[in-house]
Amino acid sequence: MAAALLFSTGGAAIKAANLPGWQIACFRSGIAAVTLLAVIPAARRGWNRRTIPVAAAYAATLILFVLANRLTTSANAIFLQATAPLYVLLLSPLLLREPIRRADLFYIAGVAAGMSCFFTSRQSAMATAPDPALGNVLALASGVAYAFMLLGLRWLGRRGDADSGIATVAAGNLLAFAAALGPALPLAPFTPGDTAVLLYLGIAQIGLAYWCLTAGITRVPAFEAVTTLQLEVAMNPVWTWLVHGERPGARSLAGGAIIVCATVLNTWRSGTMLKKSEG
Repeated sequence: MAAALLFSTGGAAIKAANLPGWQIACFRSGIAAVTLLAVIPAARRGWNRRTIPVAAAYAATLILFVLANRLTTSANAIFLQATAPLYVLLLSPLLLREPIRRADLFYIAGVAAGMSCFFTSRQSAMATAPDPALGNVLALASGVAYAFMLLGLRWLGRRGDADSGIATVAAGNLLAFAAALGPALPLAPFTPGDTAVLLYLGIAQIGLAYWCLTAGITRVPAFEAVTTLQLEVAMNPVWTWLVHGERPGARSLAGGAIIVCATVLNTWRSGTMLKKSEG
């Protein structure tokens, strides 16, 4: 729960910095990489050439999520990124040779219905969301990139890379820092407030959150872990509303609710089917 709550503050914090999106993405990931490598021993193990493409997918996720948050509402950014399991399902037959089950079609239909809410509604620009249309596209792209990361982690897990998960997260942040550094130049001047926001994003919102996640994930059942982490999706727009007064549209909230509910139900169904097969 602590990990989910820390993750959920990303949207509000990203919007709090008076810096270009590329600069935020760059230094957020650079600080996070240093924090992860210093605090979590497993982040310093499991590095090999197989982690590089997976880390690159995560780096793209990090950068796209920051850019999306600077252009659209936090609700739209997090809800559209949360569609990643849909692409995992669609790509699994091709990349992992895992077929789509008939029951998965209900989940696919549910997420598709939720996504339609974002792209069929007319969204007005506001101070914290100056270009919702482009931001929504970038948020959708962050979900696709996140799906490739999840598929890659599953692929690494099959090969027995026990420490590959957190090592990939650390490597992904390093790659995101390097990839965003060029577009971030020339650097805009930092204020003390901007520095504090970047330190918070790197140390707490990513570094401390992943420490909590790695410490807790082995102590709870998979379904409980997945459903608890959905707190990130639910709370992200709440923090942004409290801090910035940003109010997402009714269709965005409806679409997000559909996506979250579909994900939880699909996770519960998958867990139930797995228990039956093991029994």
